[in-house]
Amino acid sequence: MKSRWYGLKDKVVKLRKQGFSMNMIENRYGIARSTLSGWFRKVKLTSAQKRKLLKNSRVGLIAARRKAVLWHNAQKEKRLKEAETQAIKTIKSIDIADKKILELALAILYMGEGTKRKVETAMGSSNPLALKFFLATLKALYNLDLKKIKCQLNLRADQNPKKMKRFWSKELKLPLNNFRHVNLDKRTIGSKTYPYYKGVCYVYCGNVAIQRKLICLSEIFCRKVVKKYLGTWRSG
Repeated sequence: MKSRWYGLKDKVVKLRKQGFSMNMIENRYGIARSTLSGWFRKVKLTSAQKRKLLKNSRVGLIAARRKAVLWHNAQKEKRLKEAETQAIKTIKSIDIADKKILELALAILYMGEGTKRKVETAMGSSNPLALKFFLATLKALYNLDLKKIKCQLNLRADQNPKKMKRFWSKELKLPLNNFRHVNLDKRTIGSKTYPYYKGVCYVYCGNVAIQRKLICLSEIFCRKVVKKYLGTWRSG
């Protein structure tokens, strides 16, 4: 019994001899691979035809990989968009003018990024948004004069201190004179820094009372959440 693709046999055998791969023919005509394998079993290829077939296979593989990358990027973009939609929905249910919520958010941030060893309220980050949030909440909650904030930059060896000071001054809307100290990491000498990396900026407000409250607030809140949702759970 002849297959339903039998009328295409001569055509696809000719394409095979011209250097078309089995994948290319299968995708173009929808012919089952098992059928193609049977048709091509007796096809004898010259050295030139084999080289062309190999070249076309490589081209097809590159095209397939590019197509796969585009598909994965599209799926990633879709997932990110969904995450953003869900985040916006959550934010709309929160009153950011509520100072209790602001202070709790600041305390959790400080728990991860703020300084604890030094007796002062300070935070360092390479993320301008995190530091802008830190400054905004300090002003909103404690009415701090941001012009008195002191700043320090930790940079890689090939970064320009003056240029980085201007960058952080503009980002944080703080006077350039506030950026007094710059530390260059000598361990990075000889290695090139990515353009997007602007070093780590530390901002100091000096008020230790704020530090103490934020640390206590974050620890008490975290313990209450752990007790409520994990109970007597223990790691390990």
